[in-house]
Amino acid sequence: MSPAPAYRCACTASPLAQTQPPGLGRRGFLGALALAGCATPPSAEGAWRVDVHHHISPPAWVAALKKSKLDSPPVNDWTPQRSLDDMDRAGVRTALTSPTLPAVGFLPAAEAAAVARAANEYARSLAQRHPGRFGCFALLPMPHVDATLAEIGYALDVLKCDGVALMTSYDGKFLGDPAFAPVMDELHRRKATAYTHPNEPACCRNLSTGVPSVIIEYGTDTTRSIASLIFSGTASRCRDIQFIFSHAGGTVTALTERFNTQAVALPQFKAAGFGADSVNAALRQFHYDTAQTANPIAMGALRAMVPLSQIVFGTDYPYRSALEHVRGLASIFSPAELAQIGRGNAQRLMPGLPG
Repeated sequence: MSPAPAYRCACTASPLAQTQPPGLGRRGFLGALALAGCATPPSAEGAWRVDVHHHISPPAWVAALKKSKLDSPPVNDWTPQRSLDDMDRAGVRTALTSPTLPAVGFLPAAEAAAVARAANEYARSLAQRHPGRFGCFALLPMPHVDATLAEIGYALDVLKCDGVALMTSYDGKFLGDPAFAPVMDELHRRKATAYTHPNEPACCRNLSTGVPSVIIEYGTDTTRSIASLIFSGTASRCRDIQFIFSHAGGTVTALTERFNTQAVALPQFKAAGFGADSVNAALRQFHYDTAQTANPIAMGALRAMVPLSQIVFGTDYPYRSALEHVRGLASIFSPAELAQIGRGNAQRLMPGLPG
């Protein structure tokens, strides 16, 4: 195994190393330098971070997308070097990789299982070729439950993946649906980390809003899945699954009052024993990444809903860059908070990550 590539700080290229950005303030500027890995020389003890929301394009998966005419330029244009370059510009040491939507839910069971297996073996080989730079969340052949259970075993026991990757919905069924209970129970038994990414929901395609579904529906699909997990009882039954929800949980912070006042007053939920305390406790047990939400409004709402321990660094690469998120978060959190979000919380969830 070749040695890990030398860590490259982006200080000379980044304007953060040249001048203090207008309006950032001293605390935000120093935080930006720390988060970007530039406040101290690069070293094992220096600042670096883990990106839990970093997309790659395994060849077998891309081929399946192209065959079904579901591919896109960001998917087709991805290369490992482009990932590494983006990571180095922002001081990201390790990226936890996953393909993006639609995962393999558009394929029949046998084909979905084969593509997921090939994608996971590719992701693990990528990590082996670049020690310390890549981890992987295993692509699962959902919604095919039997194939998914088999792949969980292979991915976690043989490939030693860091966790699994789930879409928030599959053909109109969300993660708390009874059909997926065997998968949730197995992930709970294994105390697995389950990264989730929004899907384009079957209910809400081709709406006549003039706004693409990626702008509104992806975040809303995340919230629907969170509600599904809570109000189905899955979140309390499977407390040992370490869920990570993309994009600061979508629209969930805007709907918490409805969750813990109106929802808990509904007869079916009231009879099941739901109350504001149980709903808020469930929301606080989940983890949320910073992808596409590295701004004071989204982070302020999220920070009011959950403790800092539940926020992890994510970028949505290649759709957004890591450096955009570094700069966005720098004016919001202190250096100590940035270190916890940037790597500490992810290391707690996945102790096998670089220390």
